[in-house]
Amino acid sequence: MTKHTHMTRRQMIGTVMAGATGLMASAMAQEGKRLTPLCRGPVIGDPRVRGPFPILSTPFTASGAVDYDVLAKQARFVDWCGSPGMIWPQSGDSVDLLTTEEKMRGMEVLAKATRGRQSALCLGVQGKDTEEMLAFAKHVEKLEPAAIISRPPDSGKTEDDMRQYWRALAGVVKRPVIIQTSGGVAYKGHGPSVKLLIELAKESPYFGYVKEETAPIVARMKEMVAAKPTIKRVFSAMGGFGWLYQTRLGSEGLITERAVYADLLARIWELMQSGSDPTALQDSFSKLLLILNLRETIPGNQLRGYHLYVWKKRGVFKNMLSRQYGPKNSIPAKPILTEQLLSQEDIDEIESRFAVLKPYLKSGSPFA
Repeated sequence: MTKHTHMTRRQMIGTVMAGATGLMASAMAQEGKRLTPLCRGPVIGDPRVRGPFPILSTPFTASGAVDYDVLAKQARFVDWCGSPGMIWPQSGDSVDLLTTEEKMRGMEVLAKATRGRQSALCLGVQGKDTEEMLAFAKHVEKLEPAAIISRPPDSGKTEDDMRQYWRALAGVVKRPVIIQTSGGVAYKGHGPSVKLLIELAKESPYFGYVKEETAPIVARMKEMVAAKPTIKRVFSAMGGFGWLYQTRLGSEGLITERAVYADLLARIWELMQSGSDPTALQDSFSKLLLILNLRETIPGNQLRGYHLYVWKKRGVFKNMLSRQYGPKNSIPAKPILTEQLLSQEDIDEIESRFAVLKPYLKSGSPFA
């Protein structure tokens, strides 16, 4: 008599993914044998501002207020994961949908939470115009983070608008400045030209660090890498989907709102630098893509969405609440609070994909 074995949906998914990942790793292994460390050559500029700098996701209380205790807890988690650095506030929801007071207080909380820790803190300094940006810059200078990051002014439209805005910033800061080449939802101009980025780097020793996310990304990245040592560092972005390829072109880090996977990002970075295990590098990166690709399946904000479930799973967040833009990406007069809703099928899929990350995640808990 034939014996039938019943497999649950989760077991079946796990088996299929394990097989697919194994085939991918085997196929990539031959290429991996020919690889050398991806981050070659001398480190130019501040060595602390290099590697993955994940953007922290802003946590909220049930009433919709910023949960500063969880924000500090998140920073401790990222540091425990071994991430070289972290950034806040920088994603659109935290830059646009928080008040000036909320952002400044959050900066103070993070400066205190990261004091004496290994991960370098980078704080976001931008505004609708130069005046608003400088108010944040002066506040941040008092907190003395390792670096700052700044996107184009919301009201800017021309290359000269950006030139004057960032020249004003250069006049008040004394730490590395990462320029994000894309603007917020209100920004109508194009990203800064590579020529402008080089110009600003020549004018100030604190400039020359770039988060590149303006098309054509690959061509611009090659041009900036060729401009070293004037350009000190080029960071990949856009969710990290092109990180491995762009590292071969000369990218030396990643900036994206994926802090819940900070230990995985740190492990990938370690493998990129050492060149010790090309097969593990390919495998770990493919598994990062596996969980990031859930954005194609599970509805919600691609920067937060189902990742909030993972934040709760890892013992950092208390809920899956987010603030939202109003109609046509407008800034609402009062916060619009929503909760990420997941079906049991969604949860099963997240759990099964998270499970394959575990060989590259740090064991234990920073809160035990």
